Amino acid sequence: MESRGLRVMKVIALIPAAGMGTRMQAGMNKQYLLLDGLPIVGRTISVFEAAPFVDDIYVITPEPEIPFCREQVVERMGFGKVRAIVPGGKERQNSVINGLRAIPDAADDDVVIIHDGVRPFVTGDIIRRAVDVAVSSDGALVAVPAKDTIKVVRDGIIRETPQRETLWQAQTPQAFRYGVIRKAHERAEAEGFLGTDDASLVERFGGEVRVVMGDYRNIKITTPEDLVLAEAFLKAMK
Repeated sequence: MESRGLRVMKVIALIPAAGMGTRMQAGMNKQYLLLDGLPIVGRTISVFEAAPFVDDIYVITPEPEIPFCREQVVERMGFGKVRAIVPGGKERQNSVINGLRAIPDAADDDVVIIHDGVRPFVTGDIIRRAVDVAVSSDGALVAVPAKDTIKVVRDGIIRETPQRETLWQAQTPQAFRYGVIRKAHERAEAEGFLGTDDASLVERFGGEVRVVMGDYRNIKITTPEDLVLAEAFLKAMK
C-alpha cells in the first residue's frame, strides 16, 4: 500500500466465517446460504477481492467445512487473493487469533482488516477509510450512531439511560496494524480474557481505537429477518 523503507506495507484481510448460525434455523451455516444465487460469504470476499489496496485474504471457517469453502466458494467464484482457509476456533476470538497466526512473515506495520463473513454489504470505500485510520492510530472501528434510545437494564429494571449522542453501534471491518492486534490477542489468550470484539482487546491495554463512519446497510446477517432485509437491499441496488 505505501512504502516503509525498503518494504511495501501490506494490507491483509481476515474474514471470520466460522459461526454455526443457530439463530438462522436454516439447516446449514449462515455464511453458505445463497443470497441471489451466491453464498453470503462469497459476496463478502468479493468486495475485498475487488479492492486494489488489499493484498491478501484469509478466510476462517470450521475445519470440517474447509473443503466445501474451497470448492464451492473460493474456487467456484475464482478468488485469486485468498491465500489460505484457516480452521476456526470455539469462539470468534479464537478464530481470529488462528487467522493472525496463519499469516506468514507479517510485519508489525502491516495492516490487518478483520471483517465478519456475513456482512456482504461493506463497501470498498469503508474498507479504505478504516485502513487509512489504522495506519496512524492503534486501530479503526467502523460504526454508526445509535438511532434508538438505549437502556441499561439489570434484573428487569432500568438502571440508566445513556445519552444517545455518545452511543455507536459497532460494525466491521475493524482494522489494526499487525503488531498491535497480534499483541492484544496473545495477551487476552494468556490471561483468559474473552472480549466482545477485536477493538475491545486493544482498548483493554490502553490502545486508541478511532471510529470510522459506517453504513446502516452494512448489516450482519444472522437471522431470517436479516436475510429478508439483505434481499431487499440487493433488489434496490439493481
